[in-house]
Amino acid sequence: MNQEERRHWASWIGTIAEGVAGVMAVDGGIPASQGVPDPGPSRTRRPLTETEKRIIEHQGTEPPFSGQFVSFFEQGTYGCRKCGEALFRSEDKFDAGCGWPCFDDSLPDAVRSINAGQGRRTEITCARCGAHLGHIFTGERLTPKNTRYCVNSLSLEFQAAPQPAMANSPH
Repeated sequence: MNQEERRHWASWIGTIAEGVAGVMAVDGGIPASQGVPDPGPSRTRRPLTETEKRIIEHQGTEPPFSGQFVSFFEQGTYGCRKCGEALFRSEDKFDAGCGWPCFDDSLPDAVRSINAGQGRRTEITCARCGAHLGHIFTGERLTPKNTRYCVNSLSLEFQAAPQPAMANSPH
């Protein structure tokens, strides 16, 4: 392993460690840096659990390898758990081995990037409701697009792709 690869992996491991530390810090009730609007009374979605609120509304991080979508690769669309807005396609999901669901692209205008300061991490939020999703990383060379949207499973919901109708099926 050359020196550049060592720096890459050291940075990645440091980022994961910061994320795990963030779980502990946010558990104590650090307020979100931005107002996250409630979708309103017409919301028909299941209310957020306390753990989902900690992640989505207070910029928390779930423990690595704990989320339901880490090793999930069905065909469909991933949406915002808070408002339901479509965010990512299953075709853009890949296994980065980091413990969180990763995508190398988002749907157009669905995800907003917010510089989290110090140049180390950039937060990603739902462009519609501001829900915290995770972070975006570039320059890791994990995919041809050279981008990794690292997302908390608890920030997502999944809508399976419709199954194609079978032609000439018996009546």
